[in-house]
Amino acid sequence: MKIISIINLKGGVAKTISSINIAYTLVKEHGKKVLLIDNDKQGNTSKFFRLHGDNNDGIAELLTVRDLDIKDVIQQTQYEGLDIITANMNLLRANKEILLDVSRAQQTRLRKALAQLDDEYDYCIIDNAPDINMTVINALVASDDVLVPIKVDQFTFDGLKQLVDQIEDVREFNDNLTFRGCFITMFQKNSVNKQGSEYLFSSTDYPLFHTKIRKTVKVDETTFAGKPLLDYKKSTAGQDYRELVNEYLNM
Repeated sequence: MKIISIINLKGGVAKTISSINIAYTLVKEHGKKVLLIDNDKQGNTSKFFRLHGDNNDGIAELLTVRDLDIKDVIQQTQYEGLDIITANMNLLRANKEILLDVSRAQQTRLRKALAQLDDEYDYCIIDNAPDINMTVINALVASDDVLVPIKVDQFTFDGLKQLVDQIEDVREFNDNLTFRGCFITMFQKNSVNKQGSEYLFSSTDYPLFHTKIRKTVKVDETTFAGKPLLDYKKSTAGQDYRELVNEYLNM
């Protein structure tokens, strides 16, 4: 099972939408079995699939309850081949409990739990909070690859250096972790986006995917419908996520 963390320390970059649609594209277009992990206390990925609940056991309990079987916190979505581990505000408590509990390893709990599922899934996609805390560190320690969605604006790389530095620090526990690159989201064919993307491709040291995710109102519509783009109306963004996944698989 390949584990991919989707993360950016900056909010509003379509991190959750990207996690959902990358996961679903792997299921629908490539016939893969995918586990999606909501690792953000806001629980937006869980809400998208109508599986959010304040009393649900999810990622927080998996990281704090000793000897909890990971299969007890996995839920099926309405899409065959796509399962989820949900999140809620219990992640606030979980981050504190992990820090206070020095009786067992703090950074490797998720990796050990996911090791039980190596033969169950082809991919695991982790939708991470825009933060560096113990649950996000657990995700990075468990991951093989990191993908970073970015929006073209003045603040595009805010926090990215800190994230890259954190990835380097995490290699103490996971020397296989690879920063695969950034991909542009909410792209519009205007002068600001064109000039900004050209600058990013020519003047940055960070790896960048060629595929850009175009801005479309259908992305917002899917959050109300609870349907991934490829299962909703035909859209440019749905086509773009298909191309992004293809580009990633062909790296």
